[in-house]
Amino acid sequence: QVQLVESGGGLVQPGGSLRLSCTGSINISRFDIMSWYRQAPGKQRELVARVTRLGRISYGDSVKDRFTISRDDAKNTVFLQMSSLRPDDTAAYYCNAFRLQDGDSWGQGTQVTVSS
Repeated sequence: QVQLVESGGGLVQPGGSLRLSCTGSINISRFDIMSWYRQAPGKQRELVARVTRLGRISYGDSVKDRFTISRDDAKNTVFLQMSSLRPDDTAAYYCNAFRLQDGDSWGQGTQVTVSS
């Protein structure tokens, strides 16, 4: 079972940027898909972005053209670069690692608050 540790969350003003990191306890290249999800109070968890082992990337509609996901397998880390942040981006952001034979693994989450 992989341990995933997120970091980089915090308070930022609207229009600002943050970069989240998710570091795994084992080589993340073992996983089929690495993803970021988020969950705002009273709402369901939603997909933000995902990157496959082959490098295919997809984004949730609300973050397209503002967020960028990337992975550095040598550092066992997935990044989420967030720009042009809006108040409705406020949420707890979770890292997810998926492998077909093991299912999902989740990090503990990092809070992002966008407010003036």
